[in-house]
Amino acid sequence: MLGGFISKKYFDRKRVVFVSNAKSYIESVKDTIQRRDPNQTEFQEAAFTVLDTLEPVLDKHPEYIKANLLERLVEPERAIQFRVPWQSDDGQFHVNRGFRVQFNSAIGPYKGGLRLHPSVSLDVVKFLGFEQVLKNSLTGLPIGGAKGGSDFNPKGKSDSEVMRFCQSFMTELQRHIGPDLDVPAGDIGVGGREIGFLFGAYKRLNGYQNGVLTGKGLTFGGSLARPEATGFGLLYYTHAMLKALGDTLTNKKIKVSGAGNVATYAIQKATEYGATVITCSDSDGYVYDPNGIDFKLVKQIKEVERGRIKEYAQRVETAEYHDGSVWDFDINYDIALPCATQNEISKDQAKLIAKDRVKYVCEGANMPSVPDAIATYRDNNIYYGPAKAANAGGVAVSALEMSQNSERLSWSFETVDNRLHDIMDNIFEISEAADKEYQLNQDYQAGANIAGFEKVAQTMMAQGLV
Repeated sequence: MLGGFISKKYFDRKRVVFVSNAKSYIESVKDTIQRRDPNQTEFQEAAFTVLDTLEPVLDKHPEYIKANLLERLVEPERAIQFRVPWQSDDGQFHVNRGFRVQFNSAIGPYKGGLRLHPSVSLDVVKFLGFEQVLKNSLTGLPIGGAKGGSDFNPKGKSDSEVMRFCQSFMTELQRHIGPDLDVPAGDIGVGGREIGFLFGAYKRLNGYQNGVLTGKGLTFGGSLARPEATGFGLLYYTHAMLKALGDTLTNKKIKVSGAGNVATYAIQKATEYGATVITCSDSDGYVYDPNGIDFKLVKQIKEVERGRIKEYAQRVETAEYHDGSVWDFDINYDIALPCATQNEISKDQAKLIAKDRVKYVCEGANMPSVPDAIATYRDNNIYYGPAKAANAGGVAVSALEMSQNSERLSWSFETVDNRLHDIMDNIFEISEAADKEYQLNQDYQAGANIAGFEKVAQTMMAQGLV
C-alpha cells in the first residue's frame, strides 16, 4: 500500500507498468486499449471520455484499481461477427456483415439496439455497446449493455428485400440471444417493420418468446409509449435540468436536428412544455420555421410517406428549406437538442452554438457531439446533458416492455409514460448528486459517467471475477 493506493504490476510480453495511483492507472488502461485496438477510433473516443472522468472515484475506491476493474469494464464479454447473405428483388446475391457485442451483464441480461447503416462496423458497435452499459445502469433497471447491427442499408430497399435480410440476419443472431440472455431493440435503420421481420424469424426458429426483442408491434407484445420514449424522455431530462437551475422550458426557442422518432416526439413534448421548436432536419438538409415546427406534419412526411424533410417547406408557408447541417444555421436560440446521429456537432459548430447564445445542450442521439465540441460547451458555460443520460428513455421503456412481457400484461400509455418520467427525473438527480459529491462544478457528463459506473463497479466487485 503506497500513500493510500495499491501498487500493482501489469505485464505484457515486453514490459512491466507500475501503477500506484488513479491517474496513472487510467492512463495504463487507455494505453492497453490503444495497443489492442489501434484502429478503433470511435471506441477509443467513447472509452477515453468516460475513463478521464473516473479519477475521483478511483481515488476514493483504490480497491477498484487492485481488482483491475477498468480493464475488465472496457473489454466486452463477447464480440460476435457473422456474414449475412441475402437476395435482392432482381435475383442478385449480396453479403453484409452482422455484429453483436455483448459488453457487460453484471446488472442484468444484455440490452441494446440493432443498427442498420453503412457505417456500422465492429468499432462503432463497441463504442455504442460501451456507452449502453452506463446508460442502462443509469435507468436503475436490471439490464446490462450490448449493441449490434449490420452495414446493410435499408434505405431504398423494398419490404421484401428488408424481410429477406432480416430473416438471414436473425438466422445467425438467434443462437446468441434470448429473453433472459440478450434482448435487442431497434436503433438507426431498425423500426417497427424491421423488428417485426426479426421477431417473425426468431419465432419460427425458437417458438414464441415475446420477450426476446423490444420495440415490437402492439399486437405481439409491444409497449405503448415505446415510439415516443426517447424523444419524450429527452424533454423530461431537459425539464429536470432546467428546473434544478431555476429555469423553465416555457417560451424557449429550441433547435432540433433529425426527423425520426426521437426528433419528432421531442418536438411534440417540447411544444407541450410551451417551447417553440424552430428546426428539424434529415441527411439532406433542414427546415426552419419561426412559428414552430408541426410535429404531426413531420411524422406524416417521414413515417407515413417516407419522404424527405424538404417537403415540409413545400407545405408550410412560413418554413424555409436549406441544404446542409442545421448546426451551421446562424440564429439566436436557447436550447440545442441534437437528435440525428453520432458526431454531428463539430468543434466549429459548437462555437456557433455558443455564439448563438445557447444556454443548454441535451443529446437525443448517441454521442452527437465530438469531444472538442463538449469542451467548447464547458468553455462557454453551456449546461450539457450527455446522451447516456438524456436519451436513456428509449432503453428504459424497452426494459418496461420486458417487464410487461414477463407479466403477460399490457400497461396503459399513462402508466408507461409516468414510469418514464420518473426514471428520467431520477437519472438527472443521481447525476447531479454525483456532481455535487465529487465537486465537479455542474459537470453533468462526469456526474452521469460516475453514477452509471458506480453501480456497475459495485456489482462486479460483489460478483467476483466476472
